[in-house]
Amino acid sequence: MTRLFTLLAALLLTVSAARAEIPEILAVETSRVGMGWRIDVTMQHPDTGWDHFADAWEILDADGNRLGIRKLMHPHMDEQPFTRSLMNVMVPDGTREVFIRSHCMVGGWSQDTVPVRLER
Repeated sequence: MTRLFTLLAALLLTVSAARAEIPEILAVETSRVGMGWRIDVTMQHPDTGWDHFADAWEILDADGNRLGIRKLMHPHMDEQPFTRSLMNVMVPDGTREVFIRSHCMVGGWSQDTVPVRLER
C-alpha cells in the first residue's frame, strides 16, 4: 500500500509541475512588411487539451506597453513545437528592441520576456 501511495504522490507532483509550466519561446523571427512588422514566434508547451494549452503570446515595448497580441485558439498537442505569426505590428519610430512573452490558460503570463532586436 505504501508503494501505491508513493506512486500516486509522484504522479500528482508530475501533473502539478506540468500544469504550472509556462510556454517556452524557442525562436522569434521578425521582418519589416510595409509600415509594420511581421513577428513569427516558435513556442513549446505540454498542452493537454482544451482545458490546458498555450493560448497567447504578446509583444511589449521596453516600458511594458503591449504592441500586439497573438491569441491561440486551440491546443497544439500533436504539433510541438509550433510557430504562429502576427502581421502588421506597429512599432513606434526609434524602437530597436521589443520583448515577447507567452501565456498559458492555466499558468498565466510568463514573468520572463524574450528580447528581440529589430533590424530595419
